[in-house]
Amino acid sequence: MALSALLNAGHRIELVLTQPDRPAGRGLKLEPSAVKRLALAHGLVIAQPVTLTDEVAAEQIRAAKVDAMVVAAYGLILPKAVLAMPRLGCLNIHASLLPRWRGAAPIQRAILAGDSETGITIMQMNEGLDTGGMLLRQNIAITNDDTAGSLHDKLAALGGELIVRALAHPSQAIPQEEGMATYAAKIDKSEARIRWTDSALQIHRQIRAFNPHPGANTTLDGVNIKLWHARVGSGHDAIPGEVVDATSERLVVACGENALEIHELQRAGGKRLPAKAFLTGYPLALGTRFGS
Repeated sequence: MALSALLNAGHRIELVLTQPDRPAGRGLKLEPSAVKRLALAHGLVIAQPVTLTDEVAAEQIRAAKVDAMVVAAYGLILPKAVLAMPRLGCLNIHASLLPRWRGAAPIQRAILAGDSETGITIMQMNEGLDTGGMLLRQNIAITNDDTAGSLHDKLAALGGELIVRALAHPSQAIPQEEGMATYAAKIDKSEARIRWTDSALQIHRQIRAFNPHPGANTTLDGVNIKLWHARVGSGHDAIPGEVVDATSERLVVACGENALEIHELQRAGGKRLPAKAFLTGYPLALGTRFGS
């Protein structure tokens, strides 16, 4: 986490901005963000404005008289007036190798596209959507086992390292190449529905990209099923969505190209289970169809 890295590096944090507490869990109790919890533990000043266009929020930022403002997955637009307040400007920790995957969901889009690498870009913010000049850029590989969750954690650690480095050694921002830009649109839940006519490779990417949220899903006998871990298997001559192997150890489903070996899945209202445990409780006959 960027805040933790900045604290460990000895930076003085005058103000922490984070989103308002959100309802979570079955009881929908208001829960603070991880950033707020850390800030509270260190006795830092916290503000949770609904918008930064509000003059009260703007005045609080102005009064802090900070040298730089560090932004990481904040979720609110910074108005021009706020961008101009810090002496060194506003620095964004963006989870992609800009200009590829500007926007809200760079981690998921990179996995869905089959990218072999991603990374962190420390960017000097302007009024555009992730269009500012780049101060630092570092790549990491995307493995075949990476999910959006695991990749997020790797990038969060890297982002903390890079923002500390960027502040310690200020440099001239390098403009992005506009012709290389791609857009990482916000994830819609409908994208998580599996189409078994897709290739096993694409469905595998879908499962990884939507783990942990919202979870790639399909149906089985009219019941919603989420798939959490899988592997691309070999070819077949079955109908897409058809179970071609359901022994005590393996659950294999035909796809538009090749087959998917499902390792972990979850029935609606149930727990996430390894395929072996799932099949013990819900044995499946060969020819059973997912997605029908």
